Amino acid sequence: MKRIAATEKTRERLRALIDGRLGTGADRSDLVRLAVQLIIEEVLEAEARDKLGRERYERAEGEPSGYRNGYRTGRLKTAEGAVRFSAPQLRDTAEPFLSAVRENLAGRTEALEDLAVELFARGLSTRDIEAAFTDADGRRLVSRAAVSEITERLWEEYEAFTRRDLSEFDIVYLFVDGIAERLRAGCPREPVIAAWGIGRNGQKVLLHLMSGSKEDTETVRAFFQDMRARGLGDPILVASDGAPGIIRAIEECFPRSARQRCLAHRMRNLAVKVPADQWPEFKARVTACYQAPSRAIARDLRAGIMADYADSLPTAVRCFDDDFEACIAHLRLPVTHRRSTRTTNLIERLFGEERRRLKIVPNAFGEKPVLKLMFAALIRAAESWRGLRFTEFELRQLDAVRKELDADYETSIARSDRTSRPRVSSKLAP
Repeated sequence: MKRIAATEKTRERLRALIDGRLGTGADRSDLVRLAVQLIIEEVLEAEARDKLGRERYERAEGEPSGYRNGYRTGRLKTAEGAVRFSAPQLRDTAEPFLSAVRENLAGRTEALEDLAVELFARGLSTRDIEAAFTDADGRRLVSRAAVSEITERLWEEYEAFTRRDLSEFDIVYLFVDGIAERLRAGCPREPVIAAWGIGRNGQKVLLHLMSGSKEDTETVRAFFQDMRARGLGDPILVASDGAPGIIRAIEECFPRSARQRCLAHRMRNLAVKVPADQWPEFKARVTACYQAPSRAIARDLRAGIMADYADSLPTAVRCFDDDFEACIAHLRLPVTHRRSTRTTNLIERLFGEERRRLKIVPNAFGEKPVLKLMFAALIRAAESWRGLRFTEFELRQLDAVRKELDADYETSIARSDRTSRPRVSSKLAP
């Protein structure tokens, strides 16, 4: 009876995971580990197949040049935890079998360079990759310096990413958020700002990633201006958290767009201001307000909440009332798009995955190394994002919202011109 190849076992586990047959949280967290394991095992299987000149269980023509002799288990440390893989063993070959993968990596062929880059992007440090391609005798076929040189390709990809033309993306919804990273040893954490969007075709795309000294208006304004200079148009809605610098920069750089306050952040703000015994009821009423059928109904529900809780929960009521119109901006949009546009949760989940990778890389300080690894993690995760469905009816709704926002902008400009005009005295000159 034929034994199942190690790669098939790993691939089947991946299929089960993707199909949802592995139901526990621990099983779902194995996704990246299984992907790394499969990459390594497929390369090693191809190496053994090429060495023998035949597939598994295929009979040799003439005198055989060697036989398979089972598998040896290898182990790598990654951001997802220990990854165990199966390496095929050969016997009775004309010459002692040495890993062709490792030998070729020493010459850094294009395919194996790609493998090293992918391993790095999936959370292996340069030390891990060096260990992965060290033979049984402890001989290093690629140095840590060589791995660093190979992974430098990620920086080239990042620089190309920050220069690309954004006019090809007709962005409808724009999201911006930041995460504090230790970019310099011995210094406080500094923000790295990311932006992603949803276009009229429904596709989600990572647009920009940039480090800054802090999340102040000047830094975020420069972040937005860079995207505008590369062709980014006016989205219908821009979502962010409540950082004052981000809010002011959005209002300056996207005056024709609606601004959405992230409701996940707002609910966390409210939760710490309400006693635990009153939170379920208060949360239910606030949630109903934020998810109302229209902004008019949301405003009516808001009035009721403020009247009922003004005396008992004054701090929570002030927080709820603060920036309220931005909290319900998503209610302008088609109903099916509101859930996807009222928070910045997607990029926050990616930040969590990226931080897990940084944790296992010792001394990952410096703007360039951190940005390189962040970009590798985020851009690869973005490739798996599912799009948002846009029907013809929803596109017509968005066009109507666009006209409404443009009219609001023109009205605000006209009002500003009138108020800034110097007053002329009605009295006649003597």
